[in-house]
Amino acid sequence: MKKAILATKVGMTQIFDENGVLVPVTVLQAGPCVVTQVKTVENDGYDAIQVGFGEKKERITTKDVSGKKVIRNPHGAGKAEVGHAKKANTTPKTFYREFRLDDCAQYELGAEIKADVFAEGDKIDVTAKTKGKGYAGGLKRHGLKSGPSGHGSKYHRHAGSNGSATTPGRVFKGKKMPGHMGSVRVTIQNLEVVKIDVENDVILVKGAVPGPKKSLVMIKDTVKTGK
Repeated sequence: MKKAILATKVGMTQIFDENGVLVPVTVLQAGPCVVTQVKTVENDGYDAIQVGFGEKKERITTKDVSGKKVIRNPHGAGKAEVGHAKKANTTPKTFYREFRLDDCAQYELGAEIKADVFAEGDKIDVTAKTKGKGYAGGLKRHGLKSGPSGHGSKYHRHAGSNGSATTPGRVFKGKKMPGHMGSVRVTIQNLEVVKIDVENDVILVKGAVPGPKKSLVMIKDTVKTGK
């Protein structure tokens, strides 16, 4: 059965394995998640499950004494989102994500997915949005070589020539230049689950996971089978 879950990044620490070897791990608060929708080929054109994670307050609209509309929790869940959650017999969630799995029919609407869906030693793929670095130069963004360090060179951290003026008279696409760095969705493949804390729904993953603390992380079985 294919497995997937949503989590938030807590941070990094280190533990010792059974052989006394120090292992750096990333702590992920995984679930509990709820299956809020099961999509099928007949109804939606493809097989997938929609998973909700994190509690979200409901937006409430009332009127004060003067008859003026008052909204509590303006960023909360609206009527449509509340109704969608009630179909799965749950409350509105902060995050919703879809997973296209081969055996989506085995998941039931409203079923809970907890950290124990994975086991120690499992290989997983982790998807998250990297930390945003703002506007960065070519050296930091692409690792380009710097110029001489001497004072007389006057060429230290410049990215270099962008291209000739006459031919082709333009900058080629894909040129490594300064610009916005980070804040992109990436997937790290074939990471290893080191330990599962079933009681606290915590997964310890060997190595680093992209994204800042408290960011959303998607975990699923690795596509690199047999490795």
